[in-house]
Amino acid sequence: MSVKRSKLAAETLEIMRRYGLSAKKRLGQHFLIDEGVLADIIDASQVAGGDTILEVGPGIGTLTEALSRRARRVVAVEVDEELYNVLRERLRLRDNLVLIHGDILAVDLTKVLHSVINEGRKCKVVANLPYYITTPAVLKLLDSKGLFERIVVMVQREVAERMVARPGGKDYGAFSIVVQFHTSPEIVSIVPPGAFLPEPEVDSAVVRLKVRGSPPVNVTDQAFFFEVVRAGFQQRRKTLRNALRGAMPVISEAELDRAFELAQVDPIRRAETLDIGEFARLANCIYSFKHQR
Repeated sequence: MSVKRSKLAAETLEIMRRYGLSAKKRLGQHFLIDEGVLADIIDASQVAGGDTILEVGPGIGTLTEALSRRARRVVAVEVDEELYNVLRERLRLRDNLVLIHGDILAVDLTKVLHSVINEGRKCKVVANLPYYITTPAVLKLLDSKGLFERIVVMVQREVAERMVARPGGKDYGAFSIVVQFHTSPEIVSIVPPGAFLPEPEVDSAVVRLKVRGSPPVNVTDQAFFFEVVRAGFQQRRKTLRNALRGAMPVISEAELDRAFELAQVDPIRRAETLDIGEFARLANCIYSFKHQR
């Protein structure tokens, strides 16, 4: 049986017909119609009866409905007013569902999840992220990582591969290090275009991010560490010394060379060859010279 003849596909088409809906390209809307992928997301998030779930981009509510049957509470944030109104109508009997009409990039997550915070608990994130906001949305969730114990997102496959990339490959970059600093990422499954209506032009992937209790490396100053990482990758074809030389004007070239020596990092290497531990050592050494002044 093809995906588009599945029960979920038929239900999706009926909902779209009933409410006169069409997917909005500008919002990157692709509705999930594959029961197997839906099960993968639920399994990856390990929803339990006492959980509060933050869902980003609930769409027509396919995943929302499944989550609300399992979780204590679901807080769903939808930017599209038309879909928000459809969700209010379709899921009005779900008394454990809180619907918020808003942009996840602008929503105050601490305020939205205040009841969970007051209980001394953490929640889980489940999101089928539109491609156009994937990176900023993930970065915002990581900035608020103290609220979450697990983040499960469906994203474009190439973004997923960047999240889990190891040093030495073209997918490895500053985004990889940020994700891996805050979480332990894992690709759960690859999702073909046929799992959506309408079909996107590329594969997607379900990614599970287990939020770390503490970073995998010790850094003197977290913001400065990420500044060094970003500077290193900003001109990734250059040697790391040349990439950092213009970005670190607060220390002299001699001090920069000494920082490389103390960190035991060869200055002619490129950023993509350094693992997170080497970046941490280098950033800590540069920071020490910066604050000797």
